[in-house]
Amino acid sequence: MDGHFVPNMTIGPPVVASIRKITRLPLDAHLMIEKPERFLDEFIRAGVNWLSVHVEADAHLDRTLHYLKANGIRAGVAINPGTALSSLGQILPLADYVLVMTVNPGFGGQKFIPYTLKKVRQLRESIVSNGYPTRIEVDGGIGPGNLHDVLAAGAEIIVVGSAIFSSQKDASEAVQEMKGIAERHNKNMDLV
Repeated sequence: MDGHFVPNMTIGPPVVASIRKITRLPLDAHLMIEKPERFLDEFIRAGVNWLSVHVEADAHLDRTLHYLKANGIRAGVAINPGTALSSLGQILPLADYVLVMTVNPGFGGQKFIPYTLKKVRQLRESIVSNGYPTRIEVDGGIGPGNLHDVLAAGAEIIVVGSAIFSSQKDASEAVQEMKGIAERHNKNMDLV
């Protein structure tokens, strides 16, 4: 987050590089910044594996997605709750994944926006009907109370923050609860 595209600021490439030193797990960076193309190389050098940029912030999505893929990065497009799926236009088949924001980006701990479930369903229908390999990631307000609905709508990759780190439970117990819901839903999904 850059304090411009969204009102908050958070970690950048130096923190990603520090995390990379201690894990071989895939790192997923969601750039909530204006003109993300200025920072692609820094995040690539820092060691990200997955990188998403906002359709609302990148005027040259085609170039960005091709660049990321040419550098061995899974290329994603993020879309805000109030942005129409039609904004993905011709870019959808190029994206490895679409990150549907289920809160307005910029702050943790927000409540899930219910109408985003319809957006996830519509996106899943478009992907399936066109035979695209694109996956759907969701981020924002996901927890034990709505995870089943999010998965049923078609999401495959789930970003969870507050439901784990602000839970009354131990973090590992909160993760196990979410994984249990996903397993009961019988989905092939990732929890990041």
